[in-house]
Amino acid sequence: MAFSLNKVMLIGNLGRDSETRVSPSNVSVTTFSIATENSYKGKDGNWVNETTWHNLVSFNLSDYFKEVLKKGAKVYVEGRIQTDNYTDKDGNKKYSTKIITDRIIPLDGRSSDTSSSSSSQNSSEGETIAPEGEAEDLPF
Repeated sequence: MAFSLNKVMLIGNLGRDSETRVSPSNVSVTTFSIATENSYKGKDGNWVNETTWHNLVSFNLSDYFKEVLKKGAKVYVEGRIQTDNYTDKDGNKKYSTKIITDRIIPLDGRSSDTSSSSSSQNSSEGETIAPEGEAEDLPF
């Protein structure tokens, strides 16, 4: 099998408060959007700011992060791109692209007790958790 990579890293500001719902299989699904900016010098020599909006989906986020993900908050997000398609009522095929998050880190100083969260790993950034029963064997 050939190597492939689907990895996204974004820093941006939330455009709206996050919304959480529970799926029929009892999975918490949190959606939000962030804006990123790209600046470049136009042909006329003036700087142009270009804003791109990204739709994000997180699974089983802690209540803490549901409260932190408010409009205007600056966050660092890691995840992967997922594109879905559907057919609208007129028979046209439509595509929807979103980022499935793996890690979220608030960057605007609102988080004092936790520095990161992940929908696939629950430890804080930089924190190592010893397997059960091995904590006493650590040399520090």
